Amino acid sequence: MKKIDKLLISVSVSIVLVVVGLLYLQPEASQRVANAIFSKMTSWFGSFTLLFTFLGFLLLIYIAASKYGNIRFGNSEPEYSTFKWVSMMISCGLGSATVYWAFIEWAYYIGTPGLGIKEGTQRAFEMSLPYSMFHWGFSAWTLYALVGIPICYHFYVRKNKGLSLSAIISQITGIKQNGIIGRIVDIMFIFICFGGLSITLGVSVPLVSRILSSVLGITPTFTMNIVLILIISVVYSLSSYIGLKKGMAMISNMNTKLAIVFCIGIVILGPGLFILANTTNSLGLMIQNFVQMSLFTDAIGKSGFSQNWTIFYWLYWITYAPFTGIFIAKVSKGRTLRSVIINTIISGSAGCFLFFGVISSLSIDRHIKGLVDMVGMLGNGQDVSAIIEVLKTLPLSSVFMVIFCIVSVLFLATTLDGAAFTMASTATPGLKENEEPHPLHRLFWCIALALVPLTMIFIKAELGTIKTAAIITGVPIILVMIVMIYGWLKWMINDYKATPIKNNEIGNL
Repeated sequence: MKKIDKLLISVSVSIVLVVVGLLYLQPEASQRVANAIFSKMTSWFGSFTLLFTFLGFLLLIYIAASKYGNIRFGNSEPEYSTFKWVSMMISCGLGSATVYWAFIEWAYYIGTPGLGIKEGTQRAFEMSLPYSMFHWGFSAWTLYALVGIPICYHFYVRKNKGLSLSAIISQITGIKQNGIIGRIVDIMFIFICFGGLSITLGVSVPLVSRILSSVLGITPTFTMNIVLILIISVVYSLSSYIGLKKGMAMISNMNTKLAIVFCIGIVILGPGLFILANTTNSLGLMIQNFVQMSLFTDAIGKSGFSQNWTIFYWLYWITYAPFTGIFIAKVSKGRTLRSVIINTIISGSAGCFLFFGVISSLSIDRHIKGLVDMVGMLGNGQDVSAIIEVLKTLPLSSVFMVIFCIVSVLFLATTLDGAAFTMASTATPGLKENEEPHPLHRLFWCIALALVPLTMIFIKAELGTIKTAAIITGVPIILVMIVMIYGWLKWMINDYKATPIKNNEIGNL
């Protein structure tokens, strides 16, 4: 068994436990402090975050179109079929929160629309789905790729050891990987993994529990939430233990196909023509307004929309970017730089556009027809009830609810599996190209990722606080990402500046 970084594990877990303890002992004070810091950071660094994300998107498109796009990661053919590869990236990068927000996010934008649009108007309705597509589309996946591509280059082309942020930062800057800066980077990485994934479990599990209870005609209980978390934990722990090829690849493949069937079923049995028309219209509006949405700060109107939504979302994606990026690097062996960029940004976004287009359009249709008052129910804090009511309007509603629950559970399992893999990789120094962290080490992180949200639900801690605390670390992670991008570009230009790169070249320096 390879050496495990016990110091990193013990310090990281201790910090998480301290934060959970503060949430239990001082919940209101913790919430106030976290919210105050987040408010200041979105105000001070908001424009910087928007510019970083937008320029990152332009950079990746330029690199993909250039000769550097032909660089191949590794000396072998791809390990996974394109469908399985894309399915794994999507399943790791998107949690079950995708299913939750697809139903309701648009409704928030009716009362608080962006781009200076007047609330409650036809234009607010027309731009609600485009904004959801924008927040879950090209820019979000750009942030994942901005971590994944440099790590791919570091690991497969440069042949450097270590599948962690500190490993690549060490190679770029010359600082010691196990020095204080390297330690801080890896501790931040593990903390944001716990923060982001704890809230995903903490929010999604009660949702699945409520929907299952509605199908079965029973009352949801705390015990039911515990059982669900244990079931999800068993699924992703088994998947993680048997490895990527036999575990996560199979589950991701099945989950992606089931999600597609879910969407096709809604189109066929729901308002199909409206769904197709609204999705097409929304996609056009999103593309048409992409630059304005990307750089909208509302400096004159001061509605707070960009801080509360777009900047919040970019920082939230950045908390997921390190572990998703490391995972993308691990499963992209044998792929060209161009294909990784295109499939991460385009294929990942296309999956979100399909999902949000179908489900949000169904929800919008039910609201317009007066079948479910989505905006009113959200205003009263009845988000889960609103989702259930929308599903009940479909023929075979119980079947759709069961599929919804299965897709949610599998999304959770694959996201947590990917996170456990990358956390184990970070805590395994000197990992080489053809090596994976030990199964028992991955299993440890699987158990740890389940215990934190279980503890928080048990002590009735404010789940939003740990999410806010994790997102606050998004700003320093941007600085880490800038160093990674600089190092990658410097390496790539030095390695290939005077070298023609043919389409079928296998990167081998």
